[in-house]
Amino acid sequence: MADLITMTALSILAAGFFVGIIVGLTGMGGGALMTPALIFLGVGAPAAVITADLTAAAIYKTGGALVHRREGSPNMQLAKWLMIGSIPMALLGPYLVSWVVDPEDIDDTLKLCLGFALLIAAATYALRLYINLVRVRSGGPQADDNPPIRPVATLLVGALGGLLVGITSVGSGSVIMIALLMLYPGLSAVKLVGTDLVQAVPLVMAAAISNIFLHGLDWGILIPLVIGSVPGTLLGAAIAPRVPQSFIRRGIVVVLTMSGVALLDKAGWAPLGAGEDETHPMLIGAVGLVVLALLPVVWGFIRKSQGLPMFGSPTIAQLEDPDYAPGFVGMKRTDGTDSTDTGRAPPAG
Repeated sequence: MADLITMTALSILAAGFFVGIIVGLTGMGGGALMTPALIFLGVGAPAAVITADLTAAAIYKTGGALVHRREGSPNMQLAKWLMIGSIPMALLGPYLVSWVVDPEDIDDTLKLCLGFALLIAAATYALRLYINLVRVRSGGPQADDNPPIRPVATLLVGALGGLLVGITSVGSGSVIMIALLMLYPGLSAVKLVGTDLVQAVPLVMAAAISNIFLHGLDWGILIPLVIGSVPGTLLGAAIAPRVPQSFIRRGIVVVLTMSGVALLDKAGWAPLGAGEDETHPMLIGAVGLVVLALLPVVWGFIRKSQGLPMFGSPTIAQLEDPDYAPGFVGMKRTDGTDSTDTGRAPPAG
């Protein structure tokens, strides 16, 4: 018991609590934030951190999946094809790395893989906002919570997500989600989240089991991580309605980008440097500032390309609200008519 009350354990608990709040606020998968946070804290080798994060995710995702399953929100046929593709690749992924990489280079290789995975997560998150904007502007596709399944494409999405999760712990809530949004645009937000969460549980469990067999499980990381992340997630979910989502979500893209570049830097990726002893904190800070400054400008021009003002409604929070009813000029209302006012949602009924 005394081993759990250490500064390292307290720092893991604090990181878990903080990241849990972000997950609760945004619904974003925790792996993209938790794993790099623990690596930067220096609480363990990348393999040990990834294994503990996957195991913790398997615990807290199970509860959410059971709730969605009881409420009938997942599309189980779609989840089935995702799992057929993802589970074998999640089991195989860690072994593929161990087979092709020298044991002395495994830490740097995992940092490289995680760095690129974080950049992919940032890009897919931004892409999801763009797709939501286009859907809102066009009036959205025809709602269809039971679309015809596309087995081959869905299986390939599952396989790619499973490989990414098995190696890095990142991808179940970012890459797979955006792929589902593109493959099945008629799925409602509730069905989309429910389906992704249900398939994520066996995916993350498979990835955790494979990593445990290969690297072992560090209970000193896992226990404080679970203790911190569960109440943090509950608190984040409780305060989400009172927190401005646009700033949080913009911050997540910045943090993911900076974390990805920092891990590539620490791993000695050739364009950036020679590893731990030659990191470039000024470069990483500059990347963060550039992304922070450019995001609203780029987003504004994207809005203009859709015939909207550069700033204003719909906000990021509105774009991700399944009940949002737009009321812009020329935008199709939910009743099939065109809006003629300039910002108010159509009246109920």
